[in-house]
Amino acid sequence: MTYRPTRRTILIATGATGATALVAGCGDSDDSGGSTDSTTTTSPDQDGQEGQELASTSDIPVGGGTIFKDEKVVVTQPEQGEFKAFSAICTHQQCLVGSVSDGTINCPCHGSKFKITDGAVANPPATRPLPAKNIVVEGNSIRLV
Repeated sequence: MTYRPTRRTILIATGATGATALVAGCGDSDDSGGSTDSTTTTSPDQDGQEGQELASTSDIPVGGGTIFKDEKVVVTQPEQGEFKAFSAICTHQQCLVGSVSDGTINCPCHGSKFKITDGAVANPPATRPLPAKNIVVEGNSIRLV
């Protein structure tokens, strides 16, 4: 008979410090293997606004998107006035995505494509969606939070 430790046994064995690290590493996921949405909060910057400004809303084409390589984020505008943000790191082999065209975010390494509407896989070999990133759109400013 094979013995598999329970989470409770591991938590007791690791003590308070180890338990905190273990619990922090245990996230929720849905049945498809993707992560559930999370909320990130940050302190306002010197101007009293949250997060780093990525772009102006006019910089993101309708039906397309823009990749911010330094921040490793891609911002899309599936429909006029609707902005989405995703990790720019492909879930297949962690390459930086290279372009946004024809309604997909495209990885140059192995051909994976992701939908600009929700980051879902549109073309394998990737099997997991791009994780969503939190942005705030205020006026013409898009900020990463």
